[in-house]
Amino acid sequence: MAKVGDDMKNIKVGLLGCGTVGTGVAKMLLVNGELIQKRLGTGLELKYVADTDTRTDRGIDFADGVFVDDAFKVVADPEVDIIIEMIGGESVAKALILQAFENGKHVVTANKALLAKHGNELVRAAAGKKVDLAYEASVGGCMPIIKTLREALIGNNIAKITGILNGTCNYILTKITNEGISFEEALADAQTGGYAEADPGLDVDGLDAAHKLAILGALAYGMRINFDDIYIEGISKITPLDIQFAGQFGYRIKLLAISKNTGEKVEARVHPTMIPVDNILSNVDGTLNAVSITGDAVGEIFLSGHGAGMMPTASAVISDTVDIARNLLSGSRTDRIPTMGYQAAKVRKIPVMSIDELVTHYYFRFEALDEPGVLSKISGILGDFQISLKTVHQMGRRTNGSVPVVMLTHYAREADVKNALAEINGLNVVENDPVVIRIEDKNNKY
Repeated sequence: MAKVGDDMKNIKVGLLGCGTVGTGVAKMLLVNGELIQKRLGTGLELKYVADTDTRTDRGIDFADGVFVDDAFKVVADPEVDIIIEMIGGESVAKALILQAFENGKHVVTANKALLAKHGNELVRAAAGKKVDLAYEASVGGCMPIIKTLREALIGNNIAKITGILNGTCNYILTKITNEGISFEEALADAQTGGYAEADPGLDVDGLDAAHKLAILGALAYGMRINFDDIYIEGISKITPLDIQFAGQFGYRIKLLAISKNTGEKVEARVHPTMIPVDNILSNVDGTLNAVSITGDAVGEIFLSGHGAGMMPTASAVISDTVDIARNLLSGSRTDRIPTMGYQAAKVRKIPVMSIDELVTHYYFRFEALDEPGVLSKISGILGDFQISLKTVHQMGRRTNGSVPVVMLTHYAREADVKNALAEINGLNVVENDPVVIRIEDKNNKY
């Protein structure tokens, strides 16, 4: 492995996985190698690229012996200093990372699912072997959100993080908003354009955004990574009708990842959310990602950029790789910047608040029969559960004999909302399940 000193040879890198992002990483290392060397002070030598697919043309002419089909060979090579894991998934990627640590190698990864589910274990393993684990590309693509939380805002108590963390969902919701098409049509368009996978569940069901939120919450609050307790709701039930009504009330609908420090607990939730049109996040469209962070010293800051794609994600991977290379060059301790932003002994198990405890404003849409007394029945049940109404609109549009009844509430508790809607759903004057969308505005608590 490379030695510290003025005569240090190139730092050798092993790339595991040469799919879309892996190819981008290889291209940056080869095409921008001279630029990186000028800024770093030494070269990053791509010694290996490992992928089981050895036939696909990636548009790169690798030197003889660089492209191999055995990733475990790469993590075992004593000359390799840094492993870049771009395989994805959990089982094989986790095994390779742990073996790399065991062999004293530093690791860069963009694998948010692996970090969200096994990050606590991986952080401990890296610390035990005194090596670095870097993961800037796991959240927000080219946005430096990890570095911002871990370094730039080190003196701030973080009160809140609100983000658009999935470009696929943002693209779909933008299409529905701008063109009035259905979720199914917008999804098909996203798949045709390469913005959504053939199996889009990880994105549209909110899981991808929740993986990222688990990482951000740990960095912000000094808590263990906790993916399992995040409330997750996807966008498949969002209709053009609800987006139209949201616009009439001065809102737009976005899939938001929301985390708030409430004191003894942390909010952590991913769901479609109505936000005011003057909120900067409401105007983040297409495949862009964006995050708002509120700290006690800086107030609110905002980051935006491409959250996915070959070169934006590769850019974040290269940034991490250079950070580790600089540590090697200077002989810095691997724990100079703690992996999760807090000293390991200070990381706590902070409970995640149950969604039933949430207090916020709500949007309801009921498909009600156009009969006398329907509104009073619905509002009466809501009142029984201490849910007061801010606005009520009964629209004239008929759909199979029913009309949309739209309501916005004052503050209400999620548990009361669930109980009230269950009772309303049993009324013979209400058809189909009510539509419920949470609202975040400037007056929200916390």
